[in-house]
Order: sequence, then structure tokens, then C-alpha cells
Amino acid sequence: MEIKNIFKVSAIATALVLAGCGGDINISEGDIDNSSTVNNPPTTTPTPTPTPTEDAPGELDSALSTAVSTALGETIEVRTLSGRLTDADEDSSGKITLTNDIVWALDGAVFVGSDNADSTVLEIEEGTIIFGSTGSDYLVISRGSQIEAMGTSSDPIIMTSYNDVIGDEIGAGQWGGLVLLGNAPSNKCPTDADCALQVEGVEEGAVFGGDAEDDNSGILNYLVVKYAGFEISPDNELNGITFGGVGSATEVDYIQVHANADDGVEFFGGNVNAKHLVLTSNQDDSVDWDNGYQGKLQYVYIEQDSANGDANRGIEADNDGSLPDNEPQSNPTIANLTIIGNDFDGEDDSEGVYLREGTGAQIYNMVITGTDGMGECLEVEGTLESQTNLSDGTITIENSVLACTNGENFKDGALPDGATHTIVDLEAWFLDESRGNRVSESVMLNADGTPMTGSLLLEGAADVSEIDGFFDATTFVGAVSSDDDWRQGWAFGFGGGTVKVTQTASGCPAGTTTIAAVDGVTNTCELSGRITSDLTLTEGNLYALSGAVFVGDDNEDSATLTIDAGVTVYGASGNDYLVVSRGSKIDAQGTASEPVTLTSSAAVLGGLEAGEAGQWGGLVILGNAPSNKCPSDADCALQVEGVQEGAVFGGTDSTDNSGTLRYVRVMHGGFEVAPDNELNGVTFGGVGSGTTVEYLQVHKNADDGVEFFGGSVDVKYLVLTDIQDDSVDWDNGFVGRMQYVLVRQAQDNSDANRAIEADNDGSVPDSEPQSNPTIANMTIIGNDFDGEDDAEGIYLREGTGAQLSNVIITGSAGMGECFEVEGVLESQTNLGDGTTTFTNSVIACENDENFKDGSLPDGATHTIVDLEDWFLNNQAGNSVAANQAAVLDGIFTISEVTPKDFSGDTFFDNADFIGAVDEDADWTSGWTVGLE
Repeated sequence: MEIKNIFKVSAIATALVLAGCGGDINISEGDIDNSSTVNNPPTTTPTPTPTPTEDAPGELDSALSTAVSTALGETIEVRTLSGRLTDADEDSSGKITLTNDIVWALDGAVFVGSDNADSTVLEIEEGTIIFGSTGSDYLVISRGSQIEAMGTSSDPIIMTSYNDVIGDEIGAGQWGGLVLLGNAPSNKCPTDADCALQVEGVEEGAVFGGDAEDDNSGILNYLVVKYAGFEISPDNELNGITFGGVGSATEVDYIQVHANADDGVEFFGGNVNAKHLVLTSNQDDSVDWDNGYQGKLQYVYIEQDSANGDANRGIEADNDGSLPDNEPQSNPTIANLTIIGNDFDGEDDSEGVYLREGTGAQIYNMVITGTDGMGECLEVEGTLESQTNLSDGTITIENSVLACTNGENFKDGALPDGATHTIVDLEAWFLDESRGNRVSESVMLNADGTPMTGSLLLEGAADVSEIDGFFDATTFVGAVSSDDDWRQGWAFGFGGGTVKVTQTASGCPAGTTTIAAVDGVTNTCELSGRITSDLTLTEGNLYALSGAVFVGDDNEDSATLTIDAGVTVYGASGNDYLVVSRGSKIDAQGTASEPVTLTSSAAVLGGLEAGEAGQWGGLVILGNAPSNKCPSDADCALQVEGVQEGAVFGGTDSTDNSGTLRYVRVMHGGFEVAPDNELNGVTFGGVGSGTTVEYLQVHKNADDGVEFFGGSVDVKYLVLTDIQDDSVDWDNGFVGRMQYVLVRQAQDNSDANRAIEADNDGSVPDSEPQSNPTIANMTIIGNDFDGEDDAEGIYLREGTGAQLSNVIITGSAGMGECFEVEGVLESQTNLGDGTTTFTNSVIACENDENFKDGSLPDGATHTIVDLEDWFLNNQAGNSVAANQAAVLDGIFTISEVTPKDFSGDTFFDNADFIGAVDEDADWTSGWTVGLE
């Protein structure tokens, strides 16, 4: 079906991310944010009330049309649906059609059809937006009627809140939800009368149940439901999507429920099957079933709120609390399930799977993991019926992995008062060899929940197509494979599911200015001044920076700058740079095939490799995390280097969130404003750990590649190539973590300095908080540059600490020293007291300068540590090799040094190699430049 008008408005910058999840899953926020966020829409001239569409359902709402049109920057018709839609409202197609050139508002409970009477079909076109304004606004498909919500991967249907549409504060419970009612069986149906069970959360008369297992309630395809859920009364809530007695002829594929105040999806009996479910940041259970549910589910991805907001169980499953052996018995079959828990600890804790009240379950290819603070990962209630189900095959779990680091992979059910039956040892039951299950602390998942090369989830799966023809044959455990991420492009937090920016007639988003096409062909939009309302840079355009462009003001007029995958932003001189102010965010989420690129106009015109260093400014991100330059008795506002006055950072919030950088390339930047006052490729000033940074490259920068001024931001998958000063620089109390860092200095032996230049504080070397980041799996390849500053490896100075492991330092014969620690007392003391450690690493420099001992400062009498002896005899697992060929094949590790074991760590993967890149898991492929 043709989309008549893509009018989507910038409502939310998604923090996608999905972060801080357990085992070795490192999904930072980013992706998904269940916290309240204020998003200010672009300031535009109000547009006229639209002319009503003839014969369209509902009523034109002038006030809503004006509000939405103002937010979108163009004339949009909003029509309100209310009451009951029946066959009398059908159009010429014999259906009731919601078209995508209108925004649709729910006013109260909107019913499609009466109960098995006045039946009709509600058709919703791809790309359609439907919203509710309160918890009393919800959509119900009655028994006998159908919904045909047929979105596409590029244009999903979005049901969301009014706040989301206009760019106001968002959060769970801002509207009701979607309810489907059918005629399929429930074990609550009486045996001697017609079945009409009142569904929870909906006004009286909304009933379900019957005897038609193959009942058809329609189609849900590429549908995103956000910010719904509402508690009518205790234990009477609206779920994101409620399936009441829905039959197997109903088609459900590619649906998401995000940030729902109650359960994500709940199945009250019925037989409906579903594939490709994404359930994120839901405040109660993500999947809930009871009362005889017997459907089939495959590819279910569950991720609880990465900010550790409200959550309960990944699955909470019941048969019947009053009669646990009631028939038909709940016993669905589920294959390829991922559950990622969080640290929520409230009235209900974050947990994995809880099977209770007599339910059965047939589960295959499941992985459960989560953070250290997560509750139990697998529990079966202690009632006789539930325990018997474990023994007789009514409950089956096979070819699955538990990877919880909380000491509670298993929780045995408690014996009810007065009962004498045996409680099954759940761990022994799960690990019985016949089941093919495993327990691990390191399942090696990427930040997006996909398995890394070498992950144990890529083997040991069941071929579930042999169990039932509904299921696809798979070779992996969990919901998502390493080579086919079916969430991408349509699901919220995975590149889709947002109500996007309206484009002007030129194609430039509102808030930018159309300028002459820089390449003579591509539509070009200019950014200038200060952005104080949410703005999305949509694909298909080039974006030019004009001078210093700020996102937000300092902790006020905050905004989010979203940059779509594949977008290029460029500057023409060193005066053109981008600054994300404290309190604001950047959400730049590219993909391996479509990275976000920040570069120079010369590179845009001449190709990615045509640009030289220093042709534009760079990217600066400022946050509220601590710095040891902050005064202890006053508000902190530290001027960042290289940027105009008033660009400040620092504070007390170590978990501050400045957004997401994922698959981003920053190239040809760097500019010296004055000596020792330069723009880096990416400057992180007081950036907190809530920020997501992964798959980031800085290429050909005139100053440092990345520099961290205090803060606690973590980084994974970092590439630094042809940097003319230091590749990584930190100071002033930086305490973040990094893994998989590749530094390769210019192969033509042009300008370079240190791969790492690290400081605490030059004036007060023991200043607190002390710089002491943890870095694992780093490869440093130096060159022969010999100028005012030589090419070198790692230099730790001015009192910094560092926790280094799995590192390779190597380079050509003309390279300078490979490892040096400054001779000041504080830096030398760090080598002896564990403030600096260096393990499971190899130094392979052929320049006779593997090590350079620090020099004793004038007048000092302390001992200078013999660095070579310290590295080889005091630190564990280290060695020295002859040259680069002994440790690397190109950028790939060939060294056989044993890596450090990070089992149980919540950030670091337990890699089976040292250095940054393994040939069998080349995470640099496809999106980086300069590594050929």
C-alpha cells in the first residue's frame, strides 16, 4: 500500500541502548530509556487547521490538529476515534480504514465491533500513528471482529502517547493499550454455559473465550506499542497488548511493546502464535500467560530497563491459581528466547522466568542473563502440580543457557505449608545431560544483544523445526543471530519505532536551513547556532556545520540531536565544530553498513581518504560527571579546551547520560585554537557512565583522537588511525572502562605521538578522584615518526593509575619508547601499590626501547622502579616478543599470550585473545576506513 504522506515528527531521541546488562553483556543506555525525558519540539509558525477528510472515520479535532501540526511544522489532520466502530462505519472496501496521512487519536475506550455482533475489520495502513492521551484511552478488538495492522520494516505502525507525538515528557502509563478478544478456549470457561470472560483492565462487557481454537482476530505485523499500560485497580491493569482467548488463525509477527506500565504482552488462554517479539523496559512482566494458553512463540527478545527502572519477570506463567491442574492446561512452546534482566529492587524484583500455578512450558534455545543485582533467573513454584510438571515432561527446558552472575541462576520452589511432596533440585534438573543445557558466566554478547563470534550461543541449539512446523530451523541459542538482526530498522531502540522529524519541501528537517548542494547533487542542510529543541538529521541529506553548533545550553534548554544511520555531517574549517552541552544528548546510531560520519567538506567532495587532518573542528561532549579539577565547595563548571567560552563540564553525577555514539566515524578534524588549546577528534568532558560509546573511529585528527577530561564514560570497539598527536589521552580523574581499542599510527610515518598519554593532575598528582581507567584488549601499532614529538606507545604520568590487560604494543624499528612511567613520586608509587597494573600482555618493539624508566625529578630521593623487571616479574602473564610479525598479522592477533579471565565482570567480555582484533571476529570490518 502506498504511503500517502510521511509526516513523522521528532518526538523522542531514543537512548538506545540498551546498557549495563549482565554477564558480559554491555548494553548501555542508549538504546532504550524508560526514564522521563523532556523533548522540546521545534519552534515553528502554527499552521492552519486542515480541511476535514471526507468520509474518514472519527471526527476532526481542531485543537489536536493545531498542536500536532505545530509540533510537526506542517498542516496535519488529527481525527478522534471514540465509542464503538461497527460494520455500519465501513468504507467502500468493506472495512474501516485508518490511513497514514492522518494522525489518529483515541478518546476513551474505542471498540471495534460488538461482542460477536456488528463485526467489522479495522485496517491500519503502514506508517500510521495512533495515540492516546490518558490511561482511559485504549483500543479493543471485540470477539468476531478483526484488526489488520500491517506495517512494514521501513514503516511500522506506531501506537503511542500524545506526549510522544508532540515531543513532551514521556514515560510508561501515558495511555491504555491494545486489547484483542477472541473465541478461543480458556480454562476459566464454564463447561455448561456459553463462555464470556471479562478481560482485565477494560470496561465491563469486554469479554473473551469460546471453543474455536483456530479463531481469527486478524493480523499484527510490524507494530510498535509504546508508553502504554494503566492500573484501573490493583490486579486489574492494561497491558501493552492483551490477548484474551485469541485463536491460532490470528497472525502476529514483528511486534514490540516498550515502556509499558504493566505487562508487555499477556495471554489469557487462547492459542495464538507469534514470531519476532521485542519487549523492552516494561515495568512488570514482559511475557505473562495463564488460564490455558497453548500458543507457540519464536524469537522473543526481552530487555529490562537499562536504567534499572521498574521491572519484574521476563516470563511470569500460570495455569490457574485456584485450580492448578485445570484443563486446558497452559502449556505453550517457546523457542529462541533472550532475557536480559536489570538491577531493579522494589516490591517486585527483576527476575528471569517463574513458572507457577500448574503451568506447563516447552522451552528451547533460551538464554537468561542480567546484571549482578538481578533476582533469581529460573524458578518453578513449589506447589505439587508445578513440581510434578518438572518430573513428567509437562515442563521442558532444553538446549538453553543460564548466564547470571548474581548467585541465583536457580531458585527452588518453597514447599507449601502442610505439603509433604518432594521439591525438585532445579539446578540438577536443568543440567541433566539429556537436556543439553549449560550454565556460563560469559556468553559473549555484543552491546545490541547479538552473539559475538566465538560465543557459546552459536552452538548447541535445538532444531526446533523438527518439533513443530511452525518453528524455523535455527542453529543459535537466544532470540537474535549474529548475522540476521531482525529488530533493526523497525523496533524502537534499534533504528526504528520513532515518530520522526517532518521534512520541509526541500527535504531538510525543520530547524535546519537549505543551502546549495555541496556536491552539486545531494540536498544539503545547514546547522548553526544553538539547538534548543529536539532535532533529527534524517538520511538522504548532507549536513553542514556553520561555526560552533551547540546542542542545548548549559544544563538548560536541553535537547537531543538524533543522527540517522548513514548520515554525513561536515565542517569546512577549524571553526566548524559540534558541542553537546551538559544536560543535552546526542543520539548517533549508525550501523556496520551505514555508519554515521562526521568529516570535512574536502572529504565529502573528494572521498573519505581525500581529507587531511585539521580540516574542521571535531565533536565535543560535555557532561555532569566528576573531575578532580572541580572545587569541593562550589558548583563545578570547567571550561573545556578548544571551544569558545562558556562550554563547561563537570559535576557529581558519575552516571550522567550524554546519549549514544554507535557506529560513528569522526575524520579529518582537530584544530589548534592556541598552543595547548586544541580540538580533539572527540572530546569527552565530564561524561558519565550512562552514555553509550561503541564502534567509534577517529581517523586523521590533527590533535588527539579521543581525550577524556575526568568522567566515567565506558567505551567498546574503538579505532584510532593516523592520529597526529596522542591517540588516547586522559586526565583530571577519568575512571571509565575500555575494551577492544585499536591504535594504528600513520603507515607513511607522518605525524604521531603517543598511543596513550595519561595524566591525573600536573599540579597536584595525587588529586582525587584519581585517574584510573581499566583497559582490556588493546593493540598499539607505532610508526617511525621522529619530530618534535616521536611516535611512542604508553606514557603514564602526573600520578595517573591504570589497569591494563590483554595489551599488545608493537611497531616499526624507528618507533620511540613503548612503555614509560614518569619518575614523579606519585607515578612510581602507583607501580608498587596496585594503583597501576599491567597483566596478560606482550610488548614487541624492535627498537631496543620496550621500556623506558622514569627520570628522578631534581632534588627527589625516591626509588625509580625498574620497569622491565616490574612488567616481566611483578605483573602476571606478561612477555616480550621480538617484533611486530611475532604478535600480529596485519591488525589481527596471532600472539598466544593467555588473556585475562574476566568471567563475571559486567562490562568486559571474556575474550579468548589478547589485543584488539581477532581474525575470526573482525568487528572493524565494513564501517572503518584506513585499515586496508
